[in-house]
Amino acid sequence: MAKSFQKRRVGDVRAGQVLHTFGVGSVIDLPNLSGIVLGLDSWACSEWDPRSRLNAIVEERLLSIVRSHLGPQVEQLVHPPIPDSGNDNTRDMYESKGVPVAPFPRWVRCPRCELLAPLDYGVFKLKTNPYRVDDTRYVHENCTVTERSGKKRNWGSPTVVPARFVTVCENGHLQDFPWHAYVQHTRPGCRGPLRLQERGVSAEVADLWVRCDGCDAARQMIHAFGKAAEQSLPPCKGCHPHLGYDHESTCTAKTRTMLVGASNMWFPLTIASLWIPPKHLGKLGCLIEEHWNVLCEAATRDTMIGFRRVGILRAFDGFSDDAIWAAVEAKRNAAVPEGEDIRKSRVAQLKIEEWDVFTHPDADRNSRDFRLRPVVAPPGYEHYIEKVVLVERLRVVKALTGFTRIGSPGDYGDLSEVPDLHRAPLARSSPTWVPAAEVRGEGIFIQLREDAVQEWLSQPRVITRANQLNAAHIEFRRLRGILPYDDEFAVARYALIHSLSHSLIRQFSIDCGYSAASIQERIYSASGDDTNEAMAGVLLYTAAADSEGTLGGLVALGEPRTLANHLDQALERTRLCASDPLCSEHSAKADGLTLHGAACHACMFVSETSCERGNKYLDRTFLVETMTGISTPFFPND
Repeated sequence: MAKSFQKRRVGDVRAGQVLHTFGVGSVIDLPNLSGIVLGLDSWACSEWDPRSRLNAIVEERLLSIVRSHLGPQVEQLVHPPIPDSGNDNTRDMYESKGVPVAPFPRWVRCPRCELLAPLDYGVFKLKTNPYRVDDTRYVHENCTVTERSGKKRNWGSPTVVPARFVTVCENGHLQDFPWHAYVQHTRPGCRGPLRLQERGVSAEVADLWVRCDGCDAARQMIHAFGKAAEQSLPPCKGCHPHLGYDHESTCTAKTRTMLVGASNMWFPLTIASLWIPPKHLGKLGCLIEEHWNVLCEAATRDTMIGFRRVGILRAFDGFSDDAIWAAVEAKRNAAVPEGEDIRKSRVAQLKIEEWDVFTHPDADRNSRDFRLRPVVAPPGYEHYIEKVVLVERLRVVKALTGFTRIGSPGDYGDLSEVPDLHRAPLARSSPTWVPAAEVRGEGIFIQLREDAVQEWLSQPRVITRANQLNAAHIEFRRLRGILPYDDEFAVARYALIHSLSHSLIRQFSIDCGYSAASIQERIYSASGDDTNEAMAGVLLYTAAADSEGTLGGLVALGEPRTLANHLDQALERTRLCASDPLCSEHSAKADGLTLHGAACHACMFVSETSCERGNKYLDRTFLVETMTGISTPFFPND
């Protein structure tokens, strides 16, 4: 981290954005500057202690998965240090609480004189506004431009902008663009100054030149991209600027020039878990789980009684002190299995437990954060849908375990498949905590009939279509070096459920009061084996960050007759696409590029924040009859 970095508040983000958009290692584009979110080593401050149990999020199932990925030293999941939204900008302008960032890229450009230099060049000054934190910026003091007539013109102190280009590699490294090495100085030892000039009618790369005032060397920026970049760019230095600019390591990966703010510069490795009340705990046990971050601090029975007297444990009214303390002791003394397997666990393990709860709803396990209400299948769909469960209360916890650059984790079937070499670290050393966020919402769980799925999978035209998608799946993994290439993924089963999910997301967003980007999916798909039953279902849920976390609009759409109407409309919309016949004629090809059949932005694709597989494995011909009739649909026209 640069020595000149001081803690100043420059903007606001929500807790969820710290995981999905502006997490560790990501570049935040602010109105007048850009910064990179620093590693977990820099997050602690006097107002916020990540080791405190008061900042912890209790979700044992998720914590177990996180430990399998990052190591057993991870003690807890922690709320990000986000200041209260009610604080005015003036009072906490210089307050240290918050997620720390450092300026990045370090190289900036003056729009008046075109000077290209790092922030510590000596001519740039930080300007802050105590009443407008978003007005924080760097200015070029005494900017002077020599006009064609030879007269010098002083532009005062214009605001500088970050340089447009950086270099990255697939191993998660990021660094400033190597301007001096790229320009290829004609005089040994020349160090500029440099200028980034626009010599055409547009600001595209072909019209950009970097020029040195010292030796008059110049080079077009277009050579920093494509095959020409292999000869133009120096090797990767292995920099992780979020861990400090002095942190470098050897790296053999090829560097790639990328625009600041590119969507593939940062991909979060997040794991989500639904909070499920443990079996056979009853109401008291569920309350213990919900309030464990407070009860774990009660070292003695008297301390716990003190918590009750000051009103911290009002939820336990109706239970005696002896009963509560006995439950606390049982929770604290729960045996930890010896020789625990700390190999990377698959998220599918979480889904198996959730599937069991949704397919066997038990009213005794309902609590403040988990409430299920089963209803009958929608009229007319009894042959295809086994069960519908209205999830009236839902708590979702997500944790950040790292990030990747260039390659998306959506290319992998599970986060456990992401190579360690491509995982960028969250801290300099093994983290003892990771940032997490919890939200409460509602949802609808739909279980398809297994006999109907099996009957559909046995149809000849379905088998032909599934073989095409499976061949594309294998080639996709082969080109990316994901082993094994053939992981025996049930592509047809998954594509059926996934396509139904997207069709309903687009339909529900019309009436439920939530936008399509606010509805998320959780696909349950497995062929079954000797130890686990087959799964074919989907949970569509929304998680809002308000105090209640639910508006009731999505659950209302799960009532039998209402859901039947929405299924009718969703399937009818799916039959035709604005891009037909091109869309309906599209099939998955073994070229390693696409992993979908008849699907596009006009009919099936949704926001990538809603989709768990990056809009892959979709095919509306699996759902309904399209104009091509190339597959047997799961839902016939009649």
